[in-house]
Amino acid sequence: MTYVSYLESPIGYLRILSNGSGITEIKFMDFDGPEDPDVHTESAKTQLREYFQGNRTAFQLELLPDGTKFEQQVWKQLLEIPQGSTTSYGAIAKKVGDEKASQAVGRTNGKNPIAIVIPCHRVVGSDQKLTGYAGGLERKEWLLKHEGALLL
Repeated sequence: MTYVSYLESPIGYLRILSNGSGITEIKFMDFDGPEDPDVHTESAKTQLREYFQGNRTAFQLELLPDGTKFEQQVWKQLLEIPQGSTTSYGAIAKKVGDEKASQAVGRTNGKNPIAIVIPCHRVVGSDQKLTGYAGGLERKEWLLKHEGALLL
């Protein structure tokens, strides 16, 4: 069974999905839709609302993203990036044990199924410039400014 909640945020609607055991997806949408929430989607909705209001810097959610072993390793590293900070694709590649895997890290970032909570928006190019973001670069810039990350 899939449960769903929607949140209207300052940068668009977010669709929050749960499988009943935890959050499986948070995705930017251009619209909302019918809801069939559970405790996980409603908790995520509340915590995301607090985040956008500036009252939350960390999330306490059961996250169950579906991905390969490598993808899971990368997403776990993303969870270690503190709010207000950024890192590079190369730095993440080194942390997962393959300093030549920067492009694979970039592809994995693009596949991140749990936007904002798994903070792939905190990964920038080695030159500190904003690079691709599945939600759009304008959202990535907004999120980094909201979190107080220094943008060069």
